[in-house]
Amino acid sequence: MAKPDNRADNEEHLQEHIDQTQANIQEAENYLDEHADELSVNERQTIEDKNHRRKESIKGFVDEKKDEAEQ
Repeated sequence: MAKPDNRADNEEHLQEHIDQTQANIQEAENYLDEHADELSVNERQTIEDKNHRRKESIKGFVDEKKDEAEQ
């Protein structure tokens, strides 16, 4: 039997995703700052690209959280 759709804590879960994603961005930026001279151009670009995707994800989480708040 399927679980009932309990959306009561969706906003809270979305905020946790936002917070964790922001922490991952900061951690990656700190890593880049500390190890910039040790990284290849490709490694640096990979990290920067991943942070860009993380920032896009945050925008989606924020939009979804607004939608949840309106319901």
